[in-house]
Amino acid sequence: MSKYKTMAKEILEAVGGIDNVTSYAHCMTRLRVAVVDRSLIDEEKIKKISGVLGVVDDETYQIILGPGVVVKTTEQFGILVEELRKGNNGAASSENLQAKGSDIKAQLKKKNNTPFKNFLRKVGSIFIPLIPAFVGAGLIAGVASILANNITAGNLDGETWQQYVTVLNVIKNAIFSYLAIYVGINAAKEFGATPALGGVIGGITLLNGTSPDLIITNVFTGDPLAAGQGGIIGVLLAVYLLALVEKALRKVIPDAVDIIVTPTIALFIVGLATIFLLMPFAGFISDNLIGAINWTLERGGMFSGFVLGTAFLPLVMLGLHQVLTPIHIELINTTGSTGLLPILAMAGAGQVGAAIAIWMRCRKNKSLSNMIKGALPVGVLGIGEPLIYGVTLPLGRPFITACIGGGIGGAVIGMLGHVGAIAIGPSGMALIPLIAGGMWMKYIIGLAAGYAGGFVLTYFFGVPKEAMIEQE
Repeated sequence: MSKYKTMAKEILEAVGGIDNVTSYAHCMTRLRVAVVDRSLIDEEKIKKISGVLGVVDDETYQIILGPGVVVKTTEQFGILVEELRKGNNGAASSENLQAKGSDIKAQLKKKNNTPFKNFLRKVGSIFIPLIPAFVGAGLIAGVASILANNITAGNLDGETWQQYVTVLNVIKNAIFSYLAIYVGINAAKEFGATPALGGVIGGITLLNGTSPDLIITNVFTGDPLAAGQGGIIGVLLAVYLLALVEKALRKVIPDAVDIIVTPTIALFIVGLATIFLLMPFAGFISDNLIGAINWTLERGGMFSGFVLGTAFLPLVMLGLHQVLTPIHIELINTTGSTGLLPILAMAGAGQVGAAIAIWMRCRKNKSLSNMIKGALPVGVLGIGEPLIYGVTLPLGRPFITACIGGGIGGAVIGMLGHVGAIAIGPSGMALIPLIAGGMWMKYIIGLAAGYAGGFVLTYFFGVPKEAMIEQE
């Protein structure tokens, strides 16, 4: 039996067995399980399973396994669930579980779904599925940029290497050039609109069909409307309006003609509103938001870097970091890079330094040492949740010293200035190929400062005495 199948079996038993599971899914690092009765979950048993890095009790019960491991374990978890359900009359068992758990889930959702939390979940659901594409395309863009720079510098022959740069740019542009469409589809799923229509509305913001000779005028300024004006903010607003219009139309349009009339009228109304109202309005918001962020980064320097680097780990812990994703994307669309991401990535550096300090001082604590050994490699690559929930947060003080260490790294990045990333997704060491304008050495210096800050503060002030007690 593979270790992933073993983990899946142990997790299923610890969450209350097949009769307690209504649904499951995974994100980049967590297996998310919806259950009928929370009281049947044996949390202590879950935490002791080899490979489990921590748990989060939210709307779904979330078991942190780390990248890669979570995909393989979820696959085995699904196979095990389906096998057991087939043995219990399959679909009927699944339907009974869904019905049995619906009331409890509704109560939990009502408890946890404040408007702000609901907004954050929707933002996360829209953008998190796109992160693998951002990572892959962003790294390819980084390689293309390195090759292009070497061609310009004369280190590579342009006639030979330019075709490779062109091919890599074609692959990269498949996500970045048509991002509005992908976001439109995902936003429609979350807002309750038709996904295909959401993609069309996103595509409208690209203004295909216009040219320098055939323009559409901004009704507020009289200037030509620019393709992509308003960026992702405009797409989200437009698709939200689409959902409202679709729902209103379906209340009055007869079923017999719904498939013809509803999408036609919805696209016409929302399309006009997008072009003449939402794109100019969102463009105004976007321009001022980007301007404010850039002004803060340029003028705030070390202070801004320290505050942002220190505050980011608590945002990750609470799930509030998801709201920054559209801001990163808009910065990239508008300026070519996001200056926020390299600073915020320092939070992970502080945590890595803190984990190394704990590892050195708590070698007798075998359980903690094994946890760190499992979580540290992915922490170096920018996946911080295993270290947060499995190491620093449970110990208390190391979480604080890790945050301050991240602030030190952020202050260094802020002091050096002009460090941006051309794509989002990875942080830590994995972000180096995505640093814009050849400023990767400044980023590495910031990482080193974050590692050192987290290590020194934790080694001398952040390790609780009880963590150093010998333990198997």
